[in-house]
Amino acid sequence: MKATVIATFFGVSLICTYAAKEATKKMKKAKLYFALTDVPQIDCDVKAGKIINPEFIAKCPPGCQDVKYRVYGTDIYASFSSVCSAAIHSGIIDNTGGKILVQKVAGHSGYRGSFSNGVRSLSLPRWRESFLVSEGKPRKGVTYPSTLEYSSSKSTAVKSEPKKLEQDLKATKSADTANPSEKASEQGDAVHKEYQTSPVLTPATQTATTTPTPTTTTTDPSTTMPKPTTTPATIRTTTVAAAAKTRPGLHRVRDIGSSSVHPAYSSVVAAASRQVQAAQGRGQNTAFRGTSTSASNRNILRANTGFSSKEELNPKPLESTSQRNPNCKVDLSFLMDGSWSIGKRRFQLQKHFLGNVAQALDIGSTGPLMGIVQYGDDPSTEFNLKTYANSKDLRNAIEKIPQKGGLSNVGKALSFVNKNFFSDANGNRGGAPNVVVVIVDGWPTDPVEEASRLARESGINIFFVTIEAAAESEKQNIIEPNFVDKAVCRTNGFYSINVPSWFSLHKVVQPLVKRVCDTDRLVCSKTCLNSADIGFVIDGSSSVGTSNFRTVLQFVANISKEFEISDTDTRIGAVQYTYEQRLEFSFDKYSTKQDVLSAIKRISYWSGGTSTGAAIRYASEQLFSKSKPNKRKIMILITDGRSYDDVRVPAMAAHRNGVIAYSVGVAWAAQDELEAIATDPDKEHSFFVDEFDNLYCFVNQLIQNICTEFNSQPRN
Repeated sequence: MKATVIATFFGVSLICTYAAKEATKKMKKAKLYFALTDVPQIDCDVKAGKIINPEFIAKCPPGCQDVKYRVYGTDIYASFSSVCSAAIHSGIIDNTGGKILVQKVAGHSGYRGSFSNGVRSLSLPRWRESFLVSEGKPRKGVTYPSTLEYSSSKSTAVKSEPKKLEQDLKATKSADTANPSEKASEQGDAVHKEYQTSPVLTPATQTATTTPTPTTTTTDPSTTMPKPTTTPATIRTTTVAAAAKTRPGLHRVRDIGSSSVHPAYSSVVAAASRQVQAAQGRGQNTAFRGTSTSASNRNILRANTGFSSKEELNPKPLESTSQRNPNCKVDLSFLMDGSWSIGKRRFQLQKHFLGNVAQALDIGSTGPLMGIVQYGDDPSTEFNLKTYANSKDLRNAIEKIPQKGGLSNVGKALSFVNKNFFSDANGNRGGAPNVVVVIVDGWPTDPVEEASRLARESGINIFFVTIEAAAESEKQNIIEPNFVDKAVCRTNGFYSINVPSWFSLHKVVQPLVKRVCDTDRLVCSKTCLNSADIGFVIDGSSSVGTSNFRTVLQFVANISKEFEISDTDTRIGAVQYTYEQRLEFSFDKYSTKQDVLSAIKRISYWSGGTSTGAAIRYASEQLFSKSKPNKRKIMILITDGRSYDDVRVPAMAAHRNGVIAYSVGVAWAAQDELEAIATDPDKEHSFFVDEFDNLYCFVNQLIQNICTEFNSQPRN
């Protein structure tokens, strides 16, 4: 009986032990299932810097591949980036969302922008904290929170010592003029110090605790606040190094060499570290100078540190010395980039740049005039050439321009300016060169070549200011390779400026102003219609007859009236020949279109033989020898028969002297002579009609050929 009881006792004991072990296994499985399935969801706009947890797994919703969710960096991202957009950019998830693993690491300089997986990542000179994203699988030995802890927008530390913080900010502001590099460093340290006052869950503390201590989480991160902890004032005012001693967990995960960094990212972090050292060696942190003037930058600091409006870092805006040049009479249109890709901060920097350009130009009715067109998906005129007549009013108006958003459709903007901007109604002055300066972040999202060609042919001088151009690895994303060379007036470097960073854009104010005011080099102001000396050599032989001669004169007039005639634009001259030659009027005789047309009408019919060779020689000596050096010399010869003398030798001599010869033959004109007179290729420079009455058919064709030849000149 006793043995039975003992056996029973041990049997029950064994059963109980087995049951306990099974319960423990189930509990572990349940915990593991909880860790894998109960993943907190975050919104697309949540930035890594707002989440205190140094390492966490989260689930991103669909639809985060949107330009309004900003990303800064490549592979390693600044904490000011949208977590989910960074995950899409890195290829961890797509636009349908999914789980991701986020690890915080130290901040650094020189975050590199790139375009990947439909997300445009922007560059950033410096930020206090970085993060890495990888596939949403838990790492061994790390317990992940089921709810995330967000930093409060109103820090207890800020409230407790407002005077101290204000003094620090004043000291930072005063240091702006002394050492811009130190100013940038102090900004980062101030932000870093305030960031440390928030409670943090580290992997070490989470592992020691059986169950993570969650905070209440909602879909709106602004309403998700951890319970504030009371921190002694002595801790709040310690340096970063002292704080690191009291809270080693936080700094361990931010240490680039820490074991908390996933092994797969060790090479990325090492490369980032080398970038930091290289940037410091080059002194690139000075690029941060003046960036806190932008409203969006002040918003960044407020959102992450709790600065009030009175405590904003607000150094003086960049000043530009007025460089009034009385000879700088140009009509300027700036195409400003309003696309989402640049963000609000860079848009503000762009407005500061345009304001400084306006001041340096010293806008006025007797000097340069300036208007602005903003482009995104579609262009729109912010103000035209006659809206503002002084730099002060123009600068104030520029500061009030809101950002359009959208893509970077530069081609569409150039087409808009060509068709709409430079008109009399918008203040175009006619005698002043038309200049367009295109500001573009990275690269355009539409083709620019055709729109630029049409603009150049309209006499518009196109400049490009490209900021943060595509890296070698990004060039496959560009719609139109070498878009700058395809767009600018000339490809000799004068019309293009490449700026490595938005934060150094202010450095090109004076170089740009100097270039747009150098009117002697604005060669695209010259078009096929306003830059030639055109000499007509007219056959007045007996075979033409009085009636047909009047038809020839009408043909000459119809061609002449299509050109822009003045003493500085296209000029017209005429020679009539038979056996002899007569100068009807020279290039400098008439300077208006009406005077030229009247002079053509007054030419009297001479009658006689046909010495075309002698006429070409006479025109070269008496007409084209007096042509201006910067004018294209164009000879249009009309004849109705074979010449009594040789045409080849005088024609070749004229060609060697730079005369572009067109021959127009009627009735009995010899085809071989027409081709000998014409400049090569002769098929494009010689025409033949069987009757005088059909001459009008070649007016448009001849002008088109003149313009085609002009526009095909090398642009180097």
